[in-house]
Amino acid sequence: MRIASYNIRKAVGLDWRRDPERIVDVLAEIDADVIVLQEADKRVGTRAGVLPLDHLETELGYIMADVSLRPLSHGWHGNAILLRSDFADHVPARIELPVLEPRGAVSVLLEQPHIEVIGVHLGLTPGMRRKQMLALQKVVDEREHPVLLAGDFNEWNSAQLPFVDPVTVVSPGPSFHASRPTATLDRFVLGQGLRAVSSHVHHSSLAKRASDHLPIVIDLAFAETA
Repeated sequence: MRIASYNIRKAVGLDWRRDPERIVDVLAEIDADVIVLQEADKRVGTRAGVLPLDHLETELGYIMADVSLRPLSHGWHGNAILLRSDFADHVPARIELPVLEPRGAVSVLLEQPHIEVIGVHLGLTPGMRRKQMLALQKVVDEREHPVLLAGDFNEWNSAQLPFVDPVTVVSPGPSFHASRPTATLDRFVLGQGLRAVSSHVHHSSLAKRASDHLPIVIDLAFAETA
């Protein structure tokens, strides 16, 4: 199973053009089963989403998990999840986190394969990020099914990640800034029952222009104990 995470910066590229179709083209290159997105809406006014959902469904076969509270938003607090339309049996949800600013996590629980994917975009201050990560660790620990966290953790220092066994942190590599990647802000966290077969940062020429983050990708296997 392939899962991707991508901070799309409201579809504004390094040329300062808002180009949602360019984001769609990057997603087509990755060809993931589930994609978690950050900054998927404009964050002001009606907080309207920026992606062409009809195009995503008709051309790529993706639907968006229904976690929005506002009618025009894509996701919740800019966090959205796309999944293959053949994942008909799924349960979307919002996960409250400690906050000083509008933040939160979103999830989708798939029936087959039985896995919960949680998308996150954590806070800007170290103390609040730590509280949010500890809250997420508690979520993973309490679930009775395999859980994967994915997103922009906004954490420059890997030593500050408070996650402990049995979860595993997977950092595919520097994904920010797209023009010259030096910071590993985007990561995956795997709960019990999951194993990373491979992971990478998607470095296509299109991805290097489409946002200030590069997408990260992981290919998963399920352990027998799952």
